[in-house]
Amino acid sequence: MKLLTMVRLGALLLIGLNVLMGLGTIWVFMRMAPAIEIIIERNERSLEACERMLVSLAISGTDRSESRQLELSFEEALQTAQNNITEAEEPAPLAMIDRNYREAFENDFPARRQTITAISRLAQINREAMVRADKRARQFGNGGAWGVVFMASAVFLAGLLFMRTLKRNLVKPLEEICSVLLAYRLGDTMRRCSGADLSRDVKTIFDGMNELLDNTRSKS
Repeated sequence: MKLLTMVRLGALLLIGLNVLMGLGTIWVFMRMAPAIEIIIERNERSLEACERMLVSLAISGTDRSESRQLELSFEEALQTAQNNITEAEEPAPLAMIDRNYREAFENDFPARRQTITAISRLAQINREAMVRADKRARQFGNGGAWGVVFMASAVFLAGLLFMRTLKRNLVKPLEEICSVLLAYRLGDTMRRCSGADLSRDVKTIFDGMNELLDNTRSKS
């Protein structure tokens, strides 16, 4: 029967839309997690290197042995930053740091000022990159959220259409058949199944039901 096929297709459509909505939601969260991880992994590493360089410069003093240890720590942090270039603007401040930091540890004030300025610029570049990456992640998350809303709306509308079709082609015909049978049981032998805009399957059932009632009445 076409009615049975329609019910099955409608149910499968609703199930399929719900599955797609679930998969879409999972996909959005799986895409957002790497985006946030990239922010932490890339730019946070450079910011940490900037902090270590500034600390090494700030506490370096007249003690040559201590200054040498701090300089080694500075060089290690600088190497970390040089191996973690993620933005096009980073090479310029890194080159300035590499060019001036030795004189900065020798208490050369102009070299120290240029080194600190370059470190601050490097940190600023990475902070701005983090803000941009966070903005992209938010935009992606918002787009994914609206996508889920759209899919949920589609599921809701499909459910409404399915319920409306089911009510028209199944629920109301069953109610009409029950009413006719109840009327017949109460003595109204003239009541018959009727309705407008009936599907072929429902019309066939109604005609068969009416024919059966007619035959029963004629025999009685």
